[in-house]
Amino acid sequence: MTLIKSISGIRGTIGGKVNEGLTPLDAVKFAAAYGTWLINRNKNENKLKVVIGRDARISGQMVSDLVSSTLVGLGIDVVNLGLSTTPTVEIAVPLENAHGGIILTASHNPKQWNALKLLNEKGEFITGEDGNQVLAIAEDESFDFAEVDDLGIVTSDDSYLQKHIDAILALPLVNQEAIAAADFSVVVDAVNSTGGIFVPAMLKALGVAKITELYCEPTGHFPHNPEPLPEHLTDLSDKIIEVGANVGFTVDPDVDRLAMVCEDGTMFGEEYTLVAVGDYVISKTPGASVSNLSSTRALRDVTESYGQTYFASAVGEVNVVNKMKAENAVIGGEGNGGIIYPELHYGRDSLVGIALFLSLLAEKKMKVSELRDSYPKYTISKNKIQLTPEIDVDAILSAMAKKYKNEEVDTTDGVKIYIGKEWVHLRKSNTEPIIRVYSESKSMESANAFAERIIGEIKAMI
Repeated sequence: MTLIKSISGIRGTIGGKVNEGLTPLDAVKFAAAYGTWLINRNKNENKLKVVIGRDARISGQMVSDLVSSTLVGLGIDVVNLGLSTTPTVEIAVPLENAHGGIILTASHNPKQWNALKLLNEKGEFITGEDGNQVLAIAEDESFDFAEVDDLGIVTSDDSYLQKHIDAILALPLVNQEAIAAADFSVVVDAVNSTGGIFVPAMLKALGVAKITELYCEPTGHFPHNPEPLPEHLTDLSDKIIEVGANVGFTVDPDVDRLAMVCEDGTMFGEEYTLVAVGDYVISKTPGASVSNLSSTRALRDVTESYGQTYFASAVGEVNVVNKMKAENAVIGGEGNGGIIYPELHYGRDSLVGIALFLSLLAEKKMKVSELRDSYPKYTISKNKIQLTPEIDVDAILSAMAKKYKNEEVDTTDGVKIYIGKEWVHLRKSNTEPIIRVYSESKSMESANAFAERIIGEIKAMI
């Protein structure tokens, strides 16, 4: 059994011993810590409110009941969205004037996992500093539960599917008329989670009439590994070819990562979800873009082609959001298919990604494969170097930055070295003695060769 406590929440496999897996006691303890943190943060408020929602995992109802009852026990009112998505909960928090939110999802992890992901009053993930405070409260068990007359109440609200859709349809860049006129045929693989409810509803609202649903029953029994990677999407590819669809969409269980499959069954490329949406947004509303340091260079190339500036952030959604705010970026996200469109909200959102992508596709009047091939072609190779615990990783990274000081070097998060159109990103793991080595080039062969060269240089230093 596995239990991971981090600044962004608590994640683990269901069952096992307390503090070894995500048991009911662990869920209650961490929910109590988060609720206590909110109470400490809002001392002048008489009554606090938290929005919760969950994906369709088998354990979801159990964990939701535990979390909801714990917050009620602290005197906090709960607005329960039931089966929902991460971006929907993020939108609901400020609309409800709530003090925070909890999303019950383990994202792309297999079905035996679940997690509590924590939001602040803006509907954004809590900061590292805030997360450390929650962890400290949980460790000390410094909870003070409410007396009987001060208990919170639970309100169920199933209106946020429509509210989320309405907010997307109201965006000026969502070209609903062009999408409807294009008469797209779309296949959706929602891995039997809440995307099976939300994605078809979003498509219908956009005017898409030809929708083939694949694994859209929100049972929580994932038919394949839920991470939207090419090796997991063969059924989607086959179905697209079978029905002659224009495009396939797949989302992870909490609907904050979006990947596309072309009309010929080939992958659009998860890294290129953000590139395509960024292309559309910047072409209509010129401005800066942001992605994390381990994402493809193609977004930078597209951004600069419009005379705009690209910025890189440290890895992690919170870091991307902070950089977007600092640079007033019009689009941002991560190379894992995470689209952050600040005109709607500061969170990864597959639904707005679908709406913007289909707007682009309708206006371009191209096949999806042709659109993909119109972008700069890069490939990322992901490797790692196993180290012994006594090795000073920071010293190695510092030495590599010094070695390549005459090139463009970014030390925001580890060391990223740009050489021409290639880059390599070196990051140390916080949990094991390894250095992650991500490299990008025009082909997998050259990306691998670049990585092997850098790995060789690091091993020579060691």
